Amino acid sequence: MKRAFGLAIATFVAITISGSALAQDQIIRIGSLLTDAAAQPTGPATIIVREGKIAEIRIGPDSAPNAAAEVIDLSDKTVMPGLIDLHVHLTGDPGGDFWKETTEPAEWGVVVGAKNALVTAKAGFTTVREAGSSQYSAFSLRRGTADGIIPGPRIIAAGPPLAIVGGHGDVSGFTEDVNALLTSGYACTGAVQCAEKVRKASRAGSDIIKITATGGVLSQQGRGLGAQFTNEEMQSIADTAHSLGLKVMAHAHGARGIEAASRAGIDTIEHGTFADEAALKVMKANGTAMVPTLMAFQGVSEGLGKGIYTPVVEEKIRMTLNTVGKAVASAKKLGVPIVFGTDAGVYPHGRNAEEFQLMVDAGLTPREAIASATTGAARALDMDKEIGRIAVGYSADLIAFNGNPLDDVRVLEKIDWVMVRGRVID
Repeated sequence: MKRAFGLAIATFVAITISGSALAQDQIIRIGSLLTDAAAQPTGPATIIVREGKIAEIRIGPDSAPNAAAEVIDLSDKTVMPGLIDLHVHLTGDPGGDFWKETTEPAEWGVVVGAKNALVTAKAGFTTVREAGSSQYSAFSLRRGTADGIIPGPRIIAAGPPLAIVGGHGDVSGFTEDVNALLTSGYACTGAVQCAEKVRKASRAGSDIIKITATGGVLSQQGRGLGAQFTNEEMQSIADTAHSLGLKVMAHAHGARGIEAASRAGIDTIEHGTFADEAALKVMKANGTAMVPTLMAFQGVSEGLGKGIYTPVVEEKIRMTLNTVGKAVASAKKLGVPIVFGTDAGVYPHGRNAEEFQLMVDAGLTPREAIASATTGAARALDMDKEIGRIAVGYSADLIAFNGNPLDDVRVLEKIDWVMVRGRVID
């Protein structure tokens, strides 16, 4: 009986492996191909996808029949690499009373995240960096999309952010006994404890370490947007993460917090709202990239005066609105790398591509904005040999739409077809 069962399993595995090895090629016929943000559209082209990767690129019309392959006709569309958003919160939606933290279990975040993963992929974003979630919700989504169980983008997941005790990212707004029950366990005080939390995050499965280097807009505190971690704490976090092969992303609004985070070796500054010349010069010297998240401010401004936010939060939103986007032009002038991230979840998921026009309005060219969400973002992830361009051997992460984004970035707000890792997103 056991032997028969074993033979059945072996046969099933052999068939599965054989079927995988003989997976059908996909021939994609394209009207205009933009292989790279630095390139020009080629006109008609054909891409051959094999086992989730780009196997061949042919420039020019292609009519050669291949009965063994699946043909995908995009001959009236522009095709370019899938987009990358370096700052999303898939497991949450905007608005809602902050006290819902006491009533919604972490598991609910996976349900919300599955919905938002699909919406995000259909918007053309084939890779995202999940910038803060409950302990395992984003990790579960990461596995689900990688295995093809959940349709969605490739997910680089941070898990819970590191925060100072009582700071942005820690639980606040409740009585102390409730705060203690809801805390993620990743708040820290002192360099030694902060190093321990980085190691804990690494052990739990984080792909990247997220910290809240300054105060934040949406937390229930009225203590401004300045630096919160000490220099020693941030240095310890950066050194520990890098020793483990992990990068660090820092939520940071205030100029001195931005400067301190960059000086400590933090890899990307998220938001960078009040970055001044001194802070930007340190970022340039240290190769620290800026992730502007302009859509976050667009999203929260749309909720002002509607009872969505508490008075404390509304006051902090208003503090930022006259400054949003100014640091982008200054960063470009000084040569600070600018990469694409939106803070989706602060505004409704699926609107990610609206960030492109905001970046252009802030001073980038359409080509620079597109590079920030493709080659630049891939480089920030150390994945520039896998994603961010259309090239042989790269992941088959592709999007199709009408028009030329080098002329008008708004065409990226309406995506007609998406492929992630060789899987078409319906």
